[in-house]
Amino acid sequence: MSDLTRMTATEIAGLVAGGETSAVEVTRAHLDRIAAVDDRVHAFLHVDSAGALAAARQVDDRRAAGEQLGPLAGVPVAVKDVLATKGVPTTVGSKILQGWRPPYDATIVQRLRAAGTVMLGKTNMDEFAMGSSTEYSAYGVTHNPWDLDRIPGGSGGGSAAALAAYEAPLAIGSDTGGSIRQPGAVTGTVGAKPTYGGTSRYGLVAFSSSLDTPGPCARTVLDAALLHEVIGGHDPRDSTSIPQPVPDVVAAAKLGATGDLTGVKLGIVSEFTGEGAEPGVLAAFRESVDALTKLGAEIVEVSCPNFKYALPAYYLIAPSECSSNLARFDGVRFGLRVGDDGNRSLEEVMSLTREAGFGPEVKRRIMIGTYALSSGYYDAYYGQAQKVRTLITRDFTAAFEQVDALISPTTPFVAFPIGARTSDPYQMYLADLFTIPTNLYGGPGISVPCGLSDGLPVGLQIMAPTMADDRMYRVAAALESVVGTFTPPAL
Repeated sequence: MSDLTRMTATEIAGLVAGGETSAVEVTRAHLDRIAAVDDRVHAFLHVDSAGALAAARQVDDRRAAGEQLGPLAGVPVAVKDVLATKGVPTTVGSKILQGWRPPYDATIVQRLRAAGTVMLGKTNMDEFAMGSSTEYSAYGVTHNPWDLDRIPGGSGGGSAAALAAYEAPLAIGSDTGGSIRQPGAVTGTVGAKPTYGGTSRYGLVAFSSSLDTPGPCARTVLDAALLHEVIGGHDPRDSTSIPQPVPDVVAAAKLGATGDLTGVKLGIVSEFTGEGAEPGVLAAFRESVDALTKLGAEIVEVSCPNFKYALPAYYLIAPSECSSNLARFDGVRFGLRVGDDGNRSLEEVMSLTREAGFGPEVKRRIMIGTYALSSGYYDAYYGQAQKVRTLITRDFTAAFEQVDALISPTTPFVAFPIGARTSDPYQMYLADLFTIPTNLYGGPGISVPCGLSDGLPVGLQIMAPTMADDRMYRVAAALESVVGTFTPPAL
């Protein structure tokens, strides 16, 4: 393995800026790494070698011409296949979009290109971001670099696995119910969900429009903050985008790295530290709480009684929104088209296309959502779930009147074996038990590695008030300063 692939994004950017290496050399090293290990990991759905090398050469040429480039110029990045990329296949892990090459870039992809980062390719994911293990991709399972027989989390398991396997120093994910944070936890990487509206959804293939949040994935907190700074900020093309600047997350990460949390008050969510989490996860979490206390943080226990209703509320709201959003995939305008032999009606073609194009989990959620929105049931299901969402928001508001941020384990358990939960949807949904409340509230959350259980990574989650993303980065960086980063067994 090249030394360049072992480096953080910050280290790579420094070498490129100082002329000690070139963006092309860095890109080639990572493409070589992908070629060496991705047949076992399957983090990528598409590797754009030619495009990546062309982008890297452009960075080197601009630097040679004396241009001032951004702090991540020349650093490779892997992009979850949920974001539109001009001329590059964008499938959302689904057969219904097999081979689709968008005519435009998502806002986040535009910002990545403008910052001089080098897009290596598109990463695997659960179809339409519906899943917690990346086993629901139409293009095969992604494997956890810590144990290739285990899942890398989901839905953004490809991005997290690419980081853990040293195939990329940075990655982009999207988080609807934990799809950045949960993969980060089980792969020993850092995953951050920004405040809803703090990153643009323009060009993000929608799952649940009131929940979907693109965000940064990395191997260190500072790297995640630098990437957050690049992709965040107001976008007039997204009606839900917040017209405010991104909080200074980079400065917060650097402050946290000094290891001083004096004056910071953290609340342990009592509902998330009782039954439901594995003993090894709780043990690693408690050790991290002790570490945060030694860094000067004041720790108190906070009750958020309505968090226990988050899971059922989410699995009414998200499927309802998905049943509406996925209606556009009809075999007429783009993507797969089945049965168009001139003898069938449009309705038959649409039905055949959806039957062939959507996988079982997507069909399950469409049916749940359609039922919840149907006449006579809307108020009893979707309407009630939205009321629960309001109660959860009130819990967060009350908690943040007492503390600066909340902490909990990111997931109830470490990475489970591939195939262990696919026959029981409820057991699969429990993977996001601790992450879903933050999505319903709309605030930021981050998962940072906090230890190992039976040799597998455990993540600690930090949740902050809306548009206070900098708080979570400070706490995460402080914990990282004493716990360190985690390296999986060599592939």
